Order: sequence, then C-alpha cells, then structure tokens
Amino acid sequence: MISRRRFIQQAGAAALTLPFVPGLHATEITRPNRAAWIMPDESAPHERTWMAFGASEPIWGKRLLPAVQKNLADIALTIAKYETVSMLVRKKDMEIARALMGDKVDLIEGQLDDLWARDTAPVFVLNEQGDKAAVDFNFNGWGNKQQYRLDASVAKQIARLSHTQRIQARIVMEGGCIEVDGQGTAIVAESCTLNANRNPGISKAQFEDLLMPFLGLEKIIWIPGIRGRDITDGHTDFYARFTSPGNVVVGIDTYPESYEYELTREHWEILSAATDAQGNRLSLHALETPDTIREEFDSKEFAAGYVGFYVCNHAVIMQEFGDKTADAKAKATMERLFPERTVEALNVDAIAAGGGSIHCATQQEPQII
Repeated sequence: MISRRRFIQQAGAAALTLPFVPGLHATEITRPNRAAWIMPDESAPHERTWMAFGASEPIWGKRLLPAVQKNLADIALTIAKYETVSMLVRKKDMEIARALMGDKVDLIEGQLDDLWARDTAPVFVLNEQGDKAAVDFNFNGWGNKQQYRLDASVAKQIARLSHTQRIQARIVMEGGCIEVDGQGTAIVAESCTLNANRNPGISKAQFEDLLMPFLGLEKIIWIPGIRGRDITDGHTDFYARFTSPGNVVVGIDTYPESYEYELTREHWEILSAATDAQGNRLSLHALETPDTIREEFDSKEFAAGYVGFYVCNHAVIMQEFGDKTADAKAKATMERLFPERTVEALNVDAIAAGGGSIHCATQQEPQII
C-alpha cells in the first residue's frame, strides 16, 4: 500500500529550471573543505523546526485544503510541545494560521507555493568552530513538475530569518532525497538525484564529489528508488531512515500488487549488505505498511507508510492510519528504537492523500553545541 506524492499539475508551472551547472558558484561561501561542515543526525538537539503553511486551493483543491491546513497545525502544535516551531505563512493566510495555532507557533510572513519544507527549506550544517550554515540545494519543483518560483526562494528566506550564512550547492536536490547518520554516512536514492530532471549528465561519482563536502559525508549508500511514479521520483525518506548510527528503519510494502512491493525488498537487501563509514554493518528494522486506512481521504495516491516520522527534541512524531494492529506495531518499533523519547502518533490523512508525510512538512535547524 506504499504510495507517494501525486503528480499535482498546476497551470503556469514555472518555466525556469536549474539543471546541474559545473560553473555554478556558492553565493556566500566558496566550495567547502570536506571536513569543514557536517549535517547532524535528525535526533541531535534542535534549535527549532521550520515549517511552511503553504497549501493552496489551486494545488490541493477545495475539499482537501482545510483538512491539510488543519494537519499542518496539528503537526506544528505537537512539535511545539517540545521545541520552537517557526512557520512561514503567506500574508493572506495569516488569519487562518493564527486561528489554528494562536501564539504557540512562531508565524512569520513569507512567500510560498506549497507546504513541503523538507524539500524547500535549507539543510543546516555545523562545524567544529561553532558555526552554522544553511545549504540551498536549488529546489526546482521536483524536476519542474509543479509551480515552484516562490518555493525556490524558501531556502534563502529561512537562511535570512535564522541569521545563518547560506551555501548554494552546485547540484539540484531536495532534503527528502537524503538520510544521514551524523557520522559520515548517508543513504541516497538514485531515482531522485541522478535524474536528468535535476542533474542532467552528472555521474554518481560527480554527484558524490559535489555533495559530500557540504554535509561532512565519507560514504553514500545508494538505493535505487523509482522514477516517474510520483512527483518526487522516489525520495529516500519514504524508504529508509536512520534512527541512530547503525540503525535503519526500512519501509516494507505488504501489498503484492504494489509497484513498490519488490522495490522495498530490494532496498532491504542492499542495506542489509551495506556498511557505514566506520565499516560497521547496519541493523535493519522493518516498518510494514498498514493493511487498511481510513476511507475519508483514500485514493491511489495516498502515502500509507510509517517511515515518514519526524524526530524533534525529546519526541518522535509519527503517523497513524487507523489500522490498529499495524499502527501499534509501528509505534512499538519507534518506542524501542527511541527509548528516551515520547512517541506521538497523529492522523494527518489529508497530507498523506497528497502523497506526503510529517517528515515532508518539516525541516530541523540543529542547535550549536
């Protein structure tokens, strides 16, 4: 039953594309030394969570829009119990946002096309000197599939609002394309990164050479993903996630007729044979898809998977789908893997109906320690 973000076509999709350009240079910082920056694991202490109250009727439709906005508010309010949440909001939507969240969420006026902060916000990195930077991976609407002119500026907006120096990468990528353990290892799906709609003509070796210095990586474990089935071309964060160094949860599709049934098993085989940057084998933990979901927002695009959780300070925010057995099993796995955190399960079916997850709607800003 795993599915993913639908192809939501919007009239007037931005004509501008930003393919891989060998000569593209950093905006504020030149190409960093490999050891200069590191992207912390999501479970490292956060300064805050960034979100985007960017759902709109042209993309989501009249029926889904209010429910999606409510889902965003529920996610933000839940995270806000544990850490600061800063949310970009269009001026025209500010009244709705305030009615849903009041003063419990830091609402900031911004320019947006949609809600996917995981993909449009910058990826924050730290160094040993106590500096923080925001990496802008040149969001291009998942390969020019949806309006993105304003979303392409979200990384710059957030870097400015967080008073963080911005690094503009020389590749096109979204935050959902990559999972890191904070100790030099990443999992990346080929389908979304080595794709002509993001990085035409780039080889795997070139991609590694251009990405690894920005995030402090020493090794990338590649999984295939799948192209063309959803708007993201198969993001990594729907298939496999680090819960701690050496531990990875893997989404397993339990529906034999699904196009991802065999793919998720291939991912399991690849990861079970892989080692991290320190040469250690990974411990894998299956998160099987639910057998049933609630009917209200059920569709063939519905993203029914538990891998899209979000780790914040002292808590894990995950989804539940109304399948009591599967929901309980997934929550038990999360509680076992995060024994010192509270695990909260939310119904965000409207966001799932658009092919997304809690993780897709959030982006962490790590705390300088």
